Amino acid sequence: MTNLTRLTAGEAEVTIDPEHGCRIDSLRIGGTELLLQGARYGSFVMAPWAGRTENGRFRNGAVVHQLPVGEHAAPHALHGTVRDVAWKTAEVTATTAAFTTELTEPWPYEGTVTQVFELTEDALTLRLGVETARDSFPAQAGWHPWFRRSLGGPDVEIGFSPGWQEERGENHLPTGRRIDPTPRPWDDCFGVPDGVDVTLTWPGELELRLTSRAQWVVIYDEPADAVCVEPQSGPPNGLNTLPRLVTPIDPLEVETTWAWRRL
Repeated sequence: MTNLTRLTAGEAEVTIDPEHGCRIDSLRIGGTELLLQGARYGSFVMAPWAGRTENGRFRNGAVVHQLPVGEHAAPHALHGTVRDVAWKTAEVTATTAAFTTELTEPWPYEGTVTQVFELTEDALTLRLGVETARDSFPAQAGWHPWFRRSLGGPDVEIGFSPGWQEERGENHLPTGRRIDPTPRPWDDCFGVPDGVDVTLTWPGELELRLTSRAQWVVIYDEPADAVCVEPQSGPPNGLNTLPRLVTPIDPLEVETTWAWRRL
């Protein structure tokens, strides 16, 4: 039986499943579920990389590492290693919680990932940290929430103003070219040099604003039942194209806040 952690503040309730990747199992506002349920559900952590890593390979200095490639993203490695493992509970209060998990095989470096939750009556703040136990390594971190396309009324509307869109090649990875945003639907990465600021509006029901100092966001709205808004610390394949080293004195830290209001 899975032991879920529940946080509540006013009419907001968050349910976390530490045994299955520290995934947000549910986010309810006044009894209304915002996250998709079913086979693809909730919101999971992407670390120590986000999105696809080309052919599962990345370099750290002179050493080339091979990661397992994902069935749904072949021939690439997808979304990191911590989304399906059990996390340890570090602390829980009525409105806050902290969890950790160790980086182990197939990731070739020792380290720790931490996720911290803080819930108020009108917002949820999430914080991720990636630390190394010894050697420096490139890393990324972010979140992959599955928001419901409809809460029972009209479909959700997406509002944001990206600096550019990363051109997506036939291999589903950024080509390196920055282009003007294309029309929806998207499964694309956008550069947001001033930080992530995306508004999801379910007309007549609720508005959710996702913000982060992270400068990249992937939006995936191709499914008929979901919209994914994914703040992340680097673009897809960033272990290779934009490596951010985690060192013993410089962990990777990223934060996002989801704030809501009824319409």
